[in-house]
Amino acid sequence: MNRTTGTTSTTEDLLRLHAPARRPATTPQRRATRDLIPEVLGALVRRYGHFDAAEDAVQEALLAAAAQWPAAGVPDNPRGWLIRVASRRLVDALRADDARRAREEKAAALGERLASGADRAPREDDTLALLFLCCHPDLPQPAQIALTLRAVGGLTTAEIARAYLVPEATMAQRISRAKQKVRGVSFGQPDNWEARLPAVLQTLYLIFNEGYTATSGPALQRRDLAGEAVRLTRAVHRLLPDTGEVTGLLALMLLTDARREARTGPDGDLVPLDEQDRDRWDKAAIEEGVALITAALAHGPAGPYQLRAAIAAVHDEAPSAEATDWREILGLYDILVRLVPGPVERLNRAVAVAMVHGPAAGLAELDALEGDLGHRRDAVRGHLLERAGSHDEARAAYEAAAAQTLSLPEQRYLRRRAARLRP
Repeated sequence: MNRTTGTTSTTEDLLRLHAPARRPATTPQRRATRDLIPEVLGALVRRYGHFDAAEDAVQEALLAAAAQWPAAGVPDNPRGWLIRVASRRLVDALRADDARRAREEKAAALGERLASGADRAPREDDTLALLFLCCHPDLPQPAQIALTLRAVGGLTTAEIARAYLVPEATMAQRISRAKQKVRGVSFGQPDNWEARLPAVLQTLYLIFNEGYTATSGPALQRRDLAGEAVRLTRAVHRLLPDTGEVTGLLALMLLTDARREARTGPDGDLVPLDEQDRDRWDKAAIEEGVALITAALAHGPAGPYQLRAAIAAVHDEAPSAEATDWREILGLYDILVRLVPGPVERLNRAVAVAMVHGPAAGLAELDALEGDLGHRRDAVRGHLLERAGSHDEARAAYEAAAAQTLSLPEQRYLRRRAARLRP
């Protein structure tokens, strides 16, 4: 089966939506506790409400774990330990308000029951509910992403600020405003979850893209950020395995991230798709992604994420760049742009048109495009002009694209392309 995904050949790496800065490596203990954050926070918020106070209590419990576990050892039930400590911190916070005193004993008892595993919903239900809460429709998209990374991904405010290249104080204000917005919102899967699901998937997709290709800085990829997106999307897929677009998004991430190791050379510079060593691609991820998208496409009309995943699968299943089935890719893009007629989708389609009908046809499609495409329009123009043999014009387009991007690996790649066309 040749059904596949999201970006295009030589310019695939230039057409991805872009992303932020890599955070420091995490220890095994840090990764283990980070994985528990959405479960612990979800359990507290589901029982007590008070998202803001519960999140503070969880952070305090994590600090207590960092101080005690290295010496005393990780408890047999770390989730229960964190819930118990966080519940006590929350009770202490509530005790400061006399009006809430009547709820203290009940809150403490509930905390003990949660810690022991009694009277609670499945952990992943809490994770999904947190995702839906963080993607509340009243929040702007940047706030949805920041709150998701903080509450569900377990990143600190400093880590999120580094990822988005903004001051920590700015990110703290953004997250604080987001938490204020969801204060008092009932916890649990919303009645209109189907209407909220596109925002959840879009948030996860943006987080992945921001980790897959950095908008600025010295590194092409921020792998931890992309990994968080895959992890969270897996959690959603485990809970909604029969929802086609959830499956499509997970397949798209796996099929795209499978190329990660081959995307950069020894010096960290960008290696375009048609020049990558395909032996370095993650075969297991490709097999899983292809299986997922094959199953999803067999159950009804394909949505945008399924179509992007189908395009990615065509790329990943091709034994070489020359063997890529560009006619199938173009057919998939024809369907995709009818569903999502955005500038990035149409730009990707223009490359597919060029690969099937020649660079002149692709350039004609490119000239008809409207919308903000940043440096990507000039990068694609340079690629198509180079294929057409217009080297002077191609060199100028590459140089224009290099002047617009803040990504150092992309700048170096584009300038190398321009330099080799000099007479």
